[in-house]
Amino acid sequence: MTVYQDREAFIPYSRRDIIELCIKDGKLPESSLQKFREFCSILLAYYHFKLHKTLEVLKENYAPFNPDANTKYIADYSDSELATMQNKVVQSFAEILEQGNYYPIYQASLERAFEEMSLIELKTFIDFDDFEEMVCYCRGDIYQTYSFKRFFRKIEQEINIFERVALLIKCKDKEKNNTSNNSLEESNLSASKIYISLYRNIPKNDIAFLFPNVKVSMTLKDRLMLIIPAIGAAVPIVLRILPQLLLIIGVIVFLVFGPDYVEQLKLRANPQDVKNMTGILLGSLSLLVTLGGFCFKQYSQYKTKHIKFQKQVTETLFFKNIANNAGVFQTLIDDAEEEECKEIILVYYHLLTSNMSLTPEQLDDKIEAWMEENFDTKIDFDINGPLNNMTKIQGKIVRDGEDDEEVSEIPLLTYNENGCCQVLPLDDAKKLIDYIWDNAFHYA
Repeated sequence: MTVYQDREAFIPYSRRDIIELCIKDGKLPESSLQKFREFCSILLAYYHFKLHKTLEVLKENYAPFNPDANTKYIADYSDSELATMQNKVVQSFAEILEQGNYYPIYQASLERAFEEMSLIELKTFIDFDDFEEMVCYCRGDIYQTYSFKRFFRKIEQEINIFERVALLIKCKDKEKNNTSNNSLEESNLSASKIYISLYRNIPKNDIAFLFPNVKVSMTLKDRLMLIIPAIGAAVPIVLRILPQLLLIIGVIVFLVFGPDYVEQLKLRANPQDVKNMTGILLGSLSLLVTLGGFCFKQYSQYKTKHIKFQKQVTETLFFKNIANNAGVFQTLIDDAEEEECKEIILVYYHLLTSNMSLTPEQLDDKIEAWMEENFDTKIDFDINGPLNNMTKIQGKIVRDGEDDEEVSEIPLLTYNENGCCQVLPLDDAKKLIDYIWDNAFHYA
């Protein structure tokens, strides 16, 4: 089983497409096509029901932390109960994302991304100490070509983007942690709430936009562009106004203390210089205004970048946002349902149509090669997930004349003595999942 560093487990086709791709592969006999569709249909219904229960548990634990809640609560939770519920939310959130073939971006990776230049050349900083909880996952690491205008010409550049980014944060309680330097003071985020967001098409180096405590500052290039030309322009100006500056000092001493002090300090000042004082001041002031105007122009360029940054942050949060808070759960549950069903369908199909026994490693390689050869799609198929799920799908196959009580439950997938995978035939697989579906509730 080959492990790829440059591939994802995400399967970029819908469940319906995967079913049709298997059928069009031509290895199933004509008499089995409808049975295969029926098996897939009841499998999808089973997983929809199964993950709906996960959604309800997740929403129940998230309720006290939901910043968008518009309902009242009759329960008064203790601190220990809230801590337990918080842990369940964070843990379940990560589990659902992994079921949907998202992968985590850890703090160290985020910090490295922040050090790289974004589309707008500004230095960003995120203080992770502001957060009590921070979970970030992504999916779809691809490249897209973007067009830019620079120096009156259009250029194209390939940008590394994430097709999906999921972020969960909970801020630290400032009072409980005895912290005064909190960069979240102006964000209006409550330390008692958990904030969850899902975004699409986020450039890898622009993930900083998604954090509420992002700070921006000048890059080294910006500082040099501001300081070096300013120094270059200031030196000749200073050399020009220095004699006049000494003359101004001398005139002030002349007017305040008299000519004797001017001679003692060896300054230049006489009655004629006092008469020309207005012209000297105006000349010096004009040079200083020129220098100040140049510095202001350089600083304005930096502020323009800052405004562009804020504009891009606003556009990212508005146009690239898919869902927030509790609304994220429904989308992620749907993603998890899609991915788990697609994986099981692929595993079941390839075991059903294989002419030889396959170990998990051989099955993994077979599915990856099938996707690449037939659909030019490279994936790093996660074989362990669907195999574990299929062994947990257990039910009874009660045939005519048999007593339900005397029939033992069996799994959809088993292993033979050589460690090879084997699945039930289509008819039995349909009956097994139908039995599970019929016995989902035991109220009678």
